Amino acid sequence: MLPTDLDLPRVLAIALLFAMWGLYGPILGALGRGTLNAQLHVVRLRWMRMMLQTHRDHRTFDALMMGHISNSMAFFGSATLLVLAGLLGTLANISSLYGAVMEIKFVPVMSLELFTIYFVTLTVIMAICFFSFTFALRKLAYTLAMIGGLSEAPGDDPQSRIMVVETATVMTEAVKSLNNGIRGYYFAIAAFFLFAGPYFCMAMTVVMSTLLLYRQGFSTTALAIERYVDAMGDIKK
Repeated sequence: MLPTDLDLPRVLAIALLFAMWGLYGPILGALGRGTLNAQLHVVRLRWMRMMLQTHRDHRTFDALMMGHISNSMAFFGSATLLVLAGLLGTLANISSLYGAVMEIKFVPVMSLELFTIYFVTLTVIMAICFFSFTFALRKLAYTLAMIGGLSEAPGDDPQSRIMVVETATVMTEAVKSLNNGIRGYYFAIAAFFLFAGPYFCMAMTVVMSTLLLYRQGFSTTALAIERYVDAMGDIKK
């Protein structure tokens, strides 16, 4: 049975969290800006083409970069697992946490059932982040196998072009899963404001979404990457 204090604003606050997280990509596309990951896919295509033409003994730098990406994914996955384990452990003794939090003056009074729903929402967000990181590692493992299978060829035959494109695609998907997990941390911060009130949570969700959209489409880094990709197109011409 749902708690009596789970009213419409609180339901909308929780729904807005997951809606903005899921609709982040389409919203960025509607603003006329491609995501950084989509733009960097062009860079990865070029990277794979260069790797195709590089002798295996000269791929040390590529191996170092792939190792860095792998370590980053593993770090986020391990850290998120620890956070998730702590949240699940706290759920087993939620009553004690509820009593402690209700003693904080700026936290509004709510039922134990509603408090549990808020806590479960935060736990679900971190669980999604964890699965995103582990899925990213799995995709990266596929990428490494595909890179290892790249033959030393000029790269202008149809088979080589297919190998390059598909390798870059799987690598982009791996990074996309990594980015989705990192993005979840931003919305986890917004979820914390559920305990302060639904309108605080809505406001923080909008703030976090705006921050992410700015960084992905309008920040100095995003504009620099866009000019980089444009320059690559000019070089091909």
